[in-house]
Amino acid sequence: MTVGKSDKKMLGWREWLSLPDIGIPAIKAKVDTGAKTSALHAFAVEPFEEGGIAKVRFKIHPLQKKTGVVLTCEAPIADQRVVSDSGGHKELRYIIFTTIVLGGITTHAELTLTDRDSMLFRMLLGRSAMAGTYIVDPAASYLAGRKSPTIYNKVK
Repeated sequence: MTVGKSDKKMLGWREWLSLPDIGIPAIKAKVDTGAKTSALHAFAVEPFEEGGIAKVRFKIHPLQKKTGVVLTCEAPIADQRVVSDSGGHKELRYIIFTTIVLGGITTHAELTLTDRDSMLFRMLLGRSAMAGTYIVDPAASYLAGRKSPTIYNKVK
């Protein structure tokens, strides 16, 4: 079933979202219709096995320009692929499949794990995660609502 244009939620070029399956209550994402797959900041990435299931454990700095807050996340590995970034550089990345909550809508999407510490946004929301559900207004920001980074005040 195709969702009509009027049924789609409007997003701006940057939005706050959450990734509850991996314990990220709030993260600011750049909405990137030029990227097919979403990308999540990750460092100290370690594959491991638990109960016969291949998983990956990684750390993340969920807030822009701040490294004082560190979350440790883990998820089953969905795949491992060579991905080209916007500059054409190729990198072998772990792929996870997780829940994204954005603007009151819950979707499921693939995320690649990559070190985005030098990037302004800790996450890119790619077009595959938005398909059929959202429309992007590139002149707007936070149309799905704002989250307060104070959610991380007690996390270290």
